[in-house]
Amino acid sequence: MTRIATMTAFAALLAAPALAEGVNITPDMASVTVTTPSGPVVITREQDESAVIEGEFARIARPCPEFCVQPMSPAEGVRTVGELDVLAALQDENTLVVDGRVRPDWQTGTIPGAVNMPYTEMADELHELGCEPDFEGFICDADVVPDLVMFCNGPWCGQSPAAIRRIIDAGYPVEKIAYYRWGMQGWRMLGLTVAGGEG
Repeated sequence: MTRIATMTAFAALLAAPALAEGVNITPDMASVTVTTPSGPVVITREQDESAVIEGEFARIARPCPEFCVQPMSPAEGVRTVGELDVLAALQDENTLVVDGRVRPDWQTGTIPGAVNMPYTEMADELHELGCEPDFEGFICDADVVPDLVMFCNGPWCGQSPAAIRRIIDAGYPVEKIAYYRWGMQGWRMLGLTVAGGEG
């Protein structure tokens, strides 16, 4: 190999893109560890770059009514959040990430560290979140109750939006509630770790 050919080959190596360091969550975050009742769980993204979303969450045609596209916010004053906000909430001891789906949906897999409070029951169970029963609902002291991040199956799922409206009507402070609109469909689409169910 001539000296020019060697220098050209070396220059090409320097110009080549660096090898991938893995499929990170952000450039500076490869994983997040969350505490769950069964021990710590490390949340990462799927590392197989050929992986695709399959099953129920790959379906894009769902009839409305029942599977209607949900608004960005299910109620006035509720903020809508994304995956990085959910990951931060999972690490915040003053925040509870709530899977508002019915148990058969929850059993297919959920966000590690989330608790299941089905939308059909949640408004009657607010005492579990620190609210005091009252004749017309609950008294929920904003200084006592946790912040909530609510989610369900995705932007076509009405379960967590229904739960949010019901708990607000029952007395939960709206400023303590956030809505992860993309839910399990977005979580799975990004290849983030799923707990339980079929993974």
